[in-house]
Amino acid sequence: MDLERKIELIKRQPTEEILVDGELRSLLETGEMIIAYNGWEPSGPVHLGTGLICAYKMKDLIEAGIEFKAYLATWHAWINNKFGGDMEKIKHAAKHFAHAWIACGVPEDKIKFIWPHEVYGDLEYWETVLKVAKELTIARTTRTLEIAGRKESEIKKVAELMYTPMQVADIFHFKVRLCQLGMDQRKANVVAREVGPKLGFWKPVCVHHHLLQGLEKPPVWPLPEDPTERKEILSSVKMSKSKPKTCIYIYDEPDAIRKKINTAFCPPKETDNNPIFDIAKYIIFRENISREKKSIIIERDQKYGGKLEIESIEDLEKIYLKGDLHPTDLKNSVSENLIEILAPVRDYFEKHKEAKKIKDYLLSLQITR
Repeated sequence: MDLERKIELIKRQPTEEILVDGELRSLLETGEMIIAYNGWEPSGPVHLGTGLICAYKMKDLIEAGIEFKAYLATWHAWINNKFGGDMEKIKHAAKHFAHAWIACGVPEDKIKFIWPHEVYGDLEYWETVLKVAKELTIARTTRTLEIAGRKESEIKKVAELMYTPMQVADIFHFKVRLCQLGMDQRKANVVAREVGPKLGFWKPVCVHHHLLQGLEKPPVWPLPEDPTERKEILSSVKMSKSKPKTCIYIYDEPDAIRKKINTAFCPPKETDNNPIFDIAKYIIFRENISREKKSIIIERDQKYGGKLEIESIEDLEKIYLKGDLHPTDLKNSVSENLIEILAPVRDYFEKHKEAKKIKDYLLSLQITR
């Protein structure tokens, strides 16, 4: 595969940011085997963001010839008190995550799942943790902890301050040259880029993907102009498994998908921060390209303009911004397309005994944020 095609795959949506373009090109030009990773706190059922969006980038990087390591960060989930700190439940969630990505089409033979118990018995790892920690002030570390979904005011335990040094040490211990995580993990990756060369390691390239918005209306709408306030409000409504009515699980039944989308926030003539347009952009049209479908169909009564056939997300945006497409019609189309896309996932979790058992068990538990 030529260099430009590799770069195209890495930059492909849902990629939102690369730190930095020139370094990515230089890294690929070495011709060496590159290791990429993402890490997740296993903490409950899997929604579209953790499932499809993460799976898309795994598949993109694997197709680009990059070795991908998926880190099932049970210790980070334990530090963050997921499932009340019950490690057995967290381990079940970790197995569930692995099943979810395989169900979403990640090739099982091309991905390496890593568990903390395979890593944290190594004294060299903990030496790296302490080296990273020595480069960070308490104030800086506390500011990074939005990577754990926490506000600075919520930090109460010393263990929580270990979260970022451990996450940064993971990168170097796993020999990761390309960090592929969500935009919410940016602060930890920036720390890795800063301290890596100081500690005799390297400056990893970071590829951050888009975070899907949850289906609820933001608590303030229209969004405030102040960027800090705006960021905090949007962070509060990103898709979350702890809000089952405003997220879509990858194995939700068709009627549940229709119901959730039907009641979702979808402002007319607005495509920014519109969760339904978000799903159309980052999932529906992405899948259309993969399946070589030329367009999406929006069925409408003749009195509202009749059937629409839309070939690109840009065309959909133009039509929606003009007000030529009603939110209800967009919702109906997104629902039916999503139901079709998730059919193989529902089938996997119905037929695979272990996957079904763990999924049902997790859905019976109280989900923590």
